[in-house]
Parts: sequence; structure tokens; C-alpha cells
Amino acid sequence: MGVPPIYGLYACLLPLVLYAFFGSSRQLSIGPVAVTAILVMSGVSQLAEPFSENFINLVVFASLLIGLLQIIMSVLRMGFLVNLISQPVISGFISAAAIIIIVSQLEESLGIDIPDFAYTHQTVWYGLSHFMESNWITLGICLFSILTIILLKKWKRSFPGALSVLVITTIATYVFNLNEKGLAIISDVPKGLPSFSVPVMSYDSMVALIPSVLTVTFIGYVGSIGIAKSMEMKNRDHIVRPNQELFALGIAKVIGAFFLAVPSSGSYSRTAINDEAGGKTTISSIVAAMMVLLSLLFLTTFFYYIPKAVLAAIILVSVFGLINFSEAKYLYKLRRRDFIVMIITFVGTLVFGVENGIFIGVILSFVFLQYYSSRPHIAELVNIPGTKYYRNINRFPDATQSEEYLIIRFDNQLYFGNASYFKDMIQEYVSRRKELPKFLILDNTNMHDIDSTGLHVLEDVHEYLEGLKVQLVMVGVIGPVRDFLKRSGFTDALGIDHYYLTISDAVDYAENKIEHDAIHEAAVQFNTKRRSFLD
Repeated sequence: MGVPPIYGLYACLLPLVLYAFFGSSRQLSIGPVAVTAILVMSGVSQLAEPFSENFINLVVFASLLIGLLQIIMSVLRMGFLVNLISQPVISGFISAAAIIIIVSQLEESLGIDIPDFAYTHQTVWYGLSHFMESNWITLGICLFSILTIILLKKWKRSFPGALSVLVITTIATYVFNLNEKGLAIISDVPKGLPSFSVPVMSYDSMVALIPSVLTVTFIGYVGSIGIAKSMEMKNRDHIVRPNQELFALGIAKVIGAFFLAVPSSGSYSRTAINDEAGGKTTISSIVAAMMVLLSLLFLTTFFYYIPKAVLAAIILVSVFGLINFSEAKYLYKLRRRDFIVMIITFVGTLVFGVENGIFIGVILSFVFLQYYSSRPHIAELVNIPGTKYYRNINRFPDATQSEEYLIIRFDNQLYFGNASYFKDMIQEYVSRRKELPKFLILDNTNMHDIDSTGLHVLEDVHEYLEGLKVQLVMVGVIGPVRDFLKRSGFTDALGIDHYYLTISDAVDYAENKIEHDAIHEAAVQFNTKRRSFLD
């Protein structure tokens, strides 16, 4: 995140306690997380130098703004807005953010100074080209830590592998004076609790921070609510309330900002550890906060010799699991357009930065949504022999197709985005017939809404069919749509006898009407011939 380690401890103190009182999840553990860190670092680093006093002030101010926005969203019941960000966008962004975080740890892992580059690939190339300049002690400790943490995790997930490695390497650094041989260490960590401090605020800073604030607000909340929901499904002993979660996360950030806490969100790893350790209530979060409190009061002197390479190793192990190979493979097989959204978000985040990457993914999701919504599924339905069921002719090619009536099902709302497509497809289905059907039965069971543009097109279709002497019959019109058509006058124009609950009822009407018309026509012809004979 670009701030000294002590601020990470501050974020695990008061915010954790506040969430325990206001949150609805019993297992969720909040604090600084990798994704939030990279978002904050990416945005604020454009305004100030990381680790500088101005940078720290901006990060704390950003935390305050994020919290205020989340509280406002909670009061306005706007938790639903997170649905604007699709899962493929989240997966693509998190996978790319994980790679950015991994690359950001190259300096601490290799023990070399790497300039601040604008693009991730430049940092990677610099690290590779200067690899032989690495501090081998630093690299060795980093690789040893990674391997040991992975093996301990495979042996027993609940075992504190990262903490064990941290203790071992810190003792080794102290005993063998490895810091004098080029191994970077944390050095002094301030002792004591954070004091009350009003964040440094200005209008210009607020405007400059808005992109980062919006991004962290949404991504942080999406991640937190996702973790909370997964715990809810797993334990089934509580209910997660999205708007309450927004308020809890917001109040934790707002009050935390006055005690130097950086932005905090739900943590994947800490929540999993909390659950595996048997945490059943938010008391577990309060216990964790108490441990941080004791560390700040009495243990900071022991942090002096912690190697930065070990912290880098812990971060690398944590975020490598965020690269979602399985999700990409799954989406490739399941739905290509979601896979494309994920990959473009992934590449866009790596190339253009985190905020731009998310923006690209969201825009692309809406483009796909609008495209497929403007061309919804339409099916011609035919009767399955011996039943009163009507199904898609493409799935039941041997089913009975009537020459007297055409049954069409439209699988979406009818609105301005797809109204023209609806009209074109109706005309195409009618024109395909060698002989014009006498009835067009429109199955509306999946048409859950209709707007004014859709109404005008429906009226055009009715007029078009009347010109061809084809009767329009409406089936399965749901209440809200039926009310709308009644208010518009379309129901009266079409005729109440042209509305039916089921397709079979509409077919019976059509067949009876055809039979009646045939008898009537035969009678007319007979009377005509009879009069001619008498004459």
C-alpha cells in the first residue's frame, strides 16, 4: 500500500472492533488486504511519493472518504449497485492485481533497487535483466520462506506457517547479523497506540482521490460481501445483510481514519483462518484486535529484525492463489463471452492500470449485455404429439407443425433496445411460411415488461398482421404487462377474446374458429349455389 507497517496494525485494531459490533457476518475478518492495497497504491501514488508523509495523509483521507461513501450507500439502500460489476470482471481484475502485487515484491524478494516504472512489464524486464545483481541471502530467505509456508499449509491448514517462518527467519537474522550482509529488515516500528488525529483534508485532494475512492468502495465491498456470503452458506447459522455490511465497513473506515487506520476490507485468508480455528461469533474479531493491541504495546521491539524478504514471501504465497486459472478454464468451456470479458479485464488491468482495467471490464460487460438483450432468444413452438405441450421446433424437429397457426415465444422484455428486432423476427417467421397462417399465437410468458417503444412496435405488428388477414392471439401475459396493455388501449383494440392463459387454450380457440369459418363458408357457398339453381 506504500505506507509503513505500523499503519497496517492500526487498521487491524479499531476497525476490527467496530465491525464486530456493526457487521452481520460472524466470521468475516477485516483489515488491509492485497487487492485494496494495490488499488490504493495505484491511485494515490499518482499524487504523492509512497511512504512520504503526504502519501500517508492522502491514504488516511482516502479511507475516510471511502467510509463516508459506504455509509451513504447503506443509508440509501444501495447495496444492489455492486451487481453492476460482474463476476468475470472481478475475477479478471483480481487475477491481474495479483500479478501486479507479485511484481511489486520483486525488489524485496531479490534485494535490488528497482526504479518505479509506469508499466508492469517494465518492472519484470528490469528484474530479469538485473537478476545476477540479486542479494543471494535475500533471495534464499524468500525462497525458503515460500517453500516452507506452502509445505506447512499442505501439512495442516490451521497451523500458523507464516508466523512460524517469520519467527525462525527473524531469529536467524538477529543471530547471524544478516542485516549487515545486505538483508533488508523492517527496523524500528513505533511503540504504542495510535492517537486521535483529524485527517489532513482539502477539496483538491478529495477531487484527486475520487477515482481511487470509487474503485476501492466498490471492489472492497464486492470482495467483503462475497466472503461474508460464502461463510453464510457454509455455516448456515446467520444471515448476511448487504446494506448492514456497507454500514459496518463504512463506520470502521470513518472512525478508523481518525486513528491513522488505512482502508480495510474483508480478508480472504484471515476469514478462512478464523473459520478453521472455530470462530463462531464476532468475539473472535475482538480477540484478534486485543492481540494486535498487545503487540502494539509490548512486542514492537521484536519486529526490528523481521526480514522484508519474509514479508514479501508471505504476500507472494497469499496472492498467488488469487490468480484464477480454474475460473478462466471454466468460463471458456461454459460461456465464451464471459471468458472474453475476464481476459480483456485481466489484460486491461495489467496494461492500463487497475482503475482503467475495471472500467474497461464493466463497459465491456454492459456492451455484451446490451448486445444480447437487443437480440433475445425467439422460438417457434410446435406441439409434441399426444400431449398439450408446445416446445421449440429446433429441439423437437419431429413434433407437429400446424399450417393454420404460427406460435412464437419471445424470451425477454419488450423495450426500446430489442423492439425493432422483435418486429423483424415476427415478419421473418411469417414470411417463411409457404402459405400464410390464419393465426399468430404470441407466447408472452417470458415477456416480463414492456415500455412505450415496445408498445408501438406491438401495435405495428398487429397492424401488419391484420393487413395479411392473420389474427394475433396473446398467451400468458403476466399481470403488470396486462395492466399496461389495458391502460394503453391495446387490449380493447385487439379484443379481449384474443387473450388466453395457455397455448393449448389459444390453439383450441384457433381451431374452433377455423372450423366455424369453414362451416360458415360452406354454408354461404351452398346458399349461393342453391339460389343460382332456383334462378
